Amino acid sequence: MSKSLQAIRGMNDILPEQTPLWRYFESTVARLLDNYGYKQIRMPIVEFTELFKRSIGEVTDIVEKEMYTFEDRNGDSLTLRPEGTAACVRAVLEHGLTGGGQPQKLWYIGPMFRHERPQKGRYRQFHQIGLEVFNLDGPDIDAELIVLTWRLWGMLGIRDAVKLELNSLGTSESRGRYRVALVEYLSAHLDKLDEDSQRRLKTNPLRVLDTKNADTQAVLVDAPKMADYLDDESRTHFEGLKARLDAVGIPYVINPKLVRGLDYYSKTVFEWVTDKLGAQGTVCAGGRYDGLVEQMGGKPTTGVGFAMGIERLILLLETLEQVPEEISRQVDVYLCAFGEAAELAALTLSEKVRDQLPNLRLQINAGAGSFKSQFKKADKSGALYALILGDDELAQQVIGFKPLRGQGEQQNIAFDALAAHLATCVVQG
Repeated sequence: MSKSLQAIRGMNDILPEQTPLWRYFESTVARLLDNYGYKQIRMPIVEFTELFKRSIGEVTDIVEKEMYTFEDRNGDSLTLRPEGTAACVRAVLEHGLTGGGQPQKLWYIGPMFRHERPQKGRYRQFHQIGLEVFNLDGPDIDAELIVLTWRLWGMLGIRDAVKLELNSLGTSESRGRYRVALVEYLSAHLDKLDEDSQRRLKTNPLRVLDTKNADTQAVLVDAPKMADYLDDESRTHFEGLKARLDAVGIPYVINPKLVRGLDYYSKTVFEWVTDKLGAQGTVCAGGRYDGLVEQMGGKPTTGVGFAMGIERLILLLETLEQVPEEISRQVDVYLCAFGEAAELAALTLSEKVRDQLPNLRLQINAGAGSFKSQFKKADKSGALYALILGDDELAQQVIGFKPLRGQGEQQNIAFDALAAHLATCVVQG
């Protein structure tokens, strides 16, 4: 017997009962970003592998172990995008969107791919919403990114479950000086470091700072601190960011071990974390990458952005029971029609109602059926009301109106009064 077909491990179907919550989340974010003046950009999910090697860094875990890379029929090495910033920078450069120092405030949404060990809140195909801002170099835009996420958490009802962590990585020069000091310190305690940290010490020593190994964490207690190596420009920038967050009342903690996993970050880095999802606690993260555009072949262009994980935020909404009740209902009204003449009239009437009430979710029964079977489907649909149209109603040019979820008797509504009645019962309440 042949093996049954199924999804690839870590790449999940989003089923019909789940998509209303996804659509609610995505539309909430899109509306917020419209209000802040961000424009959507859509990039391919496949890019040349060199793009990610050049931007992310060849000695990062993503490039070394996690990318889905393959050769196409032309012999080109292609990669399913593991993150969105590099692809967005490529698009900005290719189409000259930042020419002449023009600021750009962009956002995107879509799947990313990393070959990680699947676990709760972490998948091999996962979805992100990302924001990228170019040619604005002050702490004001860094603050705006954080402020708008704070507003989003309020709109979603999850502010009390997330915490903001901040750090500054300084410029590449100051980070280089810190790297030398950190390597010197850690090399003197090499025997106390875990195996992964010993490997990172040779390739990407700043990543040792976010180790989860308890013995290595103990060593890091007395390690040099990045704050002591910041240049004046980075320190002034960081103080400006904190002043703005203080002004609008957003609480935060300074995490000197926060370094992010990608090579291109500089100055501001931040994460929104939660303790409600177990080990996978980061739901949104980002920072400034002022040297990335130039590193990828463009003119010097400042950049800052973040990405939020949709799966983790969906999971957080469910965990905190912050799923709006109305989004689980996909049908407002279910129309039952009995007999061919009634079915034809129901189709005509329903389209007239949709013309007048474009936001009404009206479903007509399909496949005929008895009175009992149609009512069973009406109830299963989750609709608030059932409409009933048979030969008797058709002769009188009325339609039966029956509440399915509460008090109220069935009544007959004239065809020409139906839309107004539904507007009162459903659309407005």
